[in-house]
Amino acid sequence: MVPAVLLGSLTDFASGFVQHWGYLAVFLVAGLESLCIPFLPGETALLTAAVLAGTTHQLAIAGVIAAGALGPIVGGSLGFGIGWWGGYRLVVRYGDRVRLGQPQVKIARYLFRRHGGKVVFLGRFVLVLRSFAGLLAGASRMPPPAFLGYNAAGSLVWAVAYGLAAYAASSAFQALSGWLAIGFGIVAVVIVVLAVVAIRRQERRLEAVAEREFPGPLEGYPGGAPL
Repeated sequence: MVPAVLLGSLTDFASGFVQHWGYLAVFLVAGLESLCIPFLPGETALLTAAVLAGTTHQLAIAGVIAAGALGPIVGGSLGFGIGWWGGYRLVVRYGDRVRLGQPQVKIARYLFRRHGGKVVFLGRFVLVLRSFAGLLAGASRMPPPAFLGYNAAGSLVWAVAYGLAAYAASSAFQALSGWLAIGFGIVAVVIVVLAVVAIRRQERRLEAVAEREFPGPLEGYPGGAPL
């Protein structure tokens, strides 16, 4: 597990990086997060840039969205290449260090077997999974054209949805004052908490389903068949 202090420092770094480097920072942070580096806050970089676009107008929202989409497209494609050329061994050996243990690998294998394209597309919106979707897709031998198409579509929708939402909210928030602004912030926090709870419950359900699909240790893990 990554200490909360470190996560907070990375978030602060991403915000400051965006303020100084703009579009390039969004591209790099979001791209590297998609290249199997789950602790880089790509979401924070995108949201920070979108808020700057909506409040200071130092950045254009179209440029923010373009950088936010291109980063994951490039990073995810590189991750797919790593997965294609031996990524499963890396996951088995180092996955636990980045919260990608055997239960998560079973979920990924189950989902890629049943819904490969949907996993790549929707995985862009799920913490940790968006960092490893490319790697796992490559390790699962997903057809490259299919991966590239779904990864590009998911990255674009993610950048547009989050970018426009933050841009619109920041612009509206400037027009609010007093208790109305506080109420707006409370509603936003409640929505985020409910979303996190829903995702956690879904993950536990998927763990149970994946365990029934792949009972016992996977190959390469203790007690499983050798690689």
